[in-house]
Amino acid sequence: MRQELLSLPKTLADDVARNLVMVAKLLDEEPEKAYGYSRVALRLASRVPAVREAAGFAAYAVEKYGEALAEFRAARRMTGSVELWPVMADCERGLGRPEKALAMAGEPEVQKLDRAGQVEMRLVAAGARRDMGQTDAAVVTLQSPELASNSVQPWTARLRYAYADALLEVGREDEAREWFAKALEADQGGTTNASDRLAELDGVEFTDALDEDEDENDDDETVAEAPAEPVRQDSSDGDTPADAPREGRPEQG
Repeated sequence: MRQELLSLPKTLADDVARNLVMVAKLLDEEPEKAYGYSRVALRLASRVPAVREAAGFAAYAVEKYGEALAEFRAARRMTGSVELWPVMADCERGLGRPEKALAMAGEPEVQKLDRAGQVEMRLVAAGARRDMGQTDAAVVTLQSPELASNSVQPWTARLRYAYADALLEVGREDEAREWFAKALEADQGGTTNASDRLAELDGVEFTDALDEDEDENDDDETVAEAPAEPVRQDSSDGDTPADAPREGRPEQG
């Protein structure tokens, strides 16, 4: 990235670099802000491949899949690299075109990917199979030497987790539990919620003791402040009942 920015005047390069640093810093925790910085960098230096790639990942993080795909394609045209192929295929899934993603999994570009890229492509292909309702095929797609290996690699936890999730969807609960446990074993960075899925399968529910204490304190305050006689309110006065849903509040998908 630094090498690519050397093609720009120094002041401009510095400005672009600052925005790219903020994209990287905010992408996981505050993707909307990261997206904003990426748009600034894009306006300043749209002909720099690293800028197009960063803009693609920022758009991907906020689920603007069409925009992300356009940026990834631009970056690929500029560099000739195939490393973005899996995420491009996943954008096709995000756009509701799993058949296209699956077709990309069979293209010659996949053979040019490194091992991590090929595992990522396998994950995308399995996701496309599930999108299409082909759950048994998704299970088969994830079966690979990388899945069977006892070696822990950066992709191991996610691959095992995806396999466990696919097994659970086809009703193979005992095997799913085994693979969730294997995913947890490999998940040193906390990239999955395998522990929660295991607890769910085991019927274990976790309760936050601090939340319970706060609820009890709230109840105590409510009792202490309650009036001696209930206050009756005429429903004809036009006020909204306390249990009425608030309009304009979107449901979380």
